[in-house]
Amino acid sequence: MEKSKGFKELIVWQKAHQLVLAVYQLTRTFPKEELFGLVSQMRRSSISVAANITEGYRKRTKPDKIKFMNIAQGSLDETHYYLILSQDLAYADTMVLQNQPEEVAKLLNAYTHAIEASK
Repeated sequence: MEKSKGFKELIVWQKAHQLVLAVYQLTRTFPKEELFGLVSQMRRSSISVAANITEGYRKRTKPDKIKFMNIAQGSLDETHYYLILSQDLAYADTMVLQNQPEEVAKLLNAYTHAIEASK
């Protein structure tokens, strides 16, 4: 595994960041009464994905790196659920956007496996 120069070079981080931007764009249209509820939760969980990938990138030990990738995965699953809930509440059509967490999850799993396999 070739060492990248920074977290922004990680494809998994790039895709997670794109998810954050998409969530912010989507939640701009939600009802005002959800501003401190679903909107806040969805934004925070999506940010947590990219933020934990970023934080884990700099950790020196495998267990530390993997811990942060695991936290990112949990936040990703949380974000995915909020997209499903938003669809079910008819706040927005999130069916297409629901593919993004699945893509990030695959990349996150691959990145975690690469960390585990590294020296």
